[in-house]
Amino acid sequence: MAHSVFLGIWQPVCRLRLMSVKEAISGHPRGAIPLAPEGWPFLIPTLLLVIAAIVLCWWIAAGLLGLLLAFMLNFFRDPERKLPEGEGLFVCPADGKVVRVNEDESGLRVDIFMNVFDVHVNRAPMSGEITNIQYTPGQFVNASFDSASENNERNRFEMQTDDGSKIAFTQIAGLVARRIVSYTTVGTHVKVGQRVGMIRFGSRVDCEIPAGYELCVALGDRVVSGETILARRVDV
Repeated sequence: MAHSVFLGIWQPVCRLRLMSVKEAISGHPRGAIPLAPEGWPFLIPTLLLVIAAIVLCWWIAAGLLGLLLAFMLNFFRDPERKLPEGEGLFVCPADGKVVRVNEDESGLRVDIFMNVFDVHVNRAPMSGEITNIQYTPGQFVNASFDSASENNERNRFEMQTDDGSKIAFTQIAGLVARRIVSYTTVGTHVKVGQRVGMIRFGSRVDCEIPAGYELCVALGDRVVSGETILARRVDV
C-alpha cells in the first residue's frame, strides 16, 4: 500500500518535469541559500514525503526517499567559486570532464561532460554582452557521446567579450537531463563567472574559443566551473 501511495504522488511530478518543451526555461540564479532555485520543486515534495513516511512508520519508504533527497540536494548544490585573476582568460563554464578537444585555424573547441554528481550550474566564461541565444529542440542521448552536440536538445550562447573576442558556449541536455534553464537574455552584459543557467540531471557544455588563444587543459582533465582556465589569450 505504501508503495502504491508514493508512486501515485511521485509519478505525476516526474511526468510533468520530463515533458518535452519548445524553449529553455527562464530562471534566476541562487540567493543566500547555496542551492539552485530549480531544485525546490523537487526538494520540497520529496522532503514532505520523507516526513510523511516517518510519521506513518513506513521505514523502508522513508529510507529510500531519504536517499533520493540526499541525491537531489547534492545535484542542486550551487557553491561559490574563486575566480582566477588575469586578463584574456576563458574560464570554464561547467564542472565535469573534458571529453573532446579540437584545435584548428578557426580556434579551439573544448567539450565538458557533467555527470549526475557534478555541479550543474553554468557560468559565463568571460565578461561581455550576450549577443544571441539559440534554443534547439532535439533528442536526449547520452551527453558523453560526440553526437549529442548535434542531435540533443541544446541552448547556445554567443558573446561579444569586453576585449573584442567573439565566443560561444552551448548547454546540451543529456540522457536524463530534460530541462535547460537560462538565467540571462540577449543584450545582457555578464561578468566572468556569473551564473547564466543550469541543466538538470546529467549533461554537457561545448565551448567555442576563437583563434589567438592557447589551450590550458587536456582531454580527460577534470575541470571546475568558475575556477579552471580552459584557454588563455596569447597576446596578453
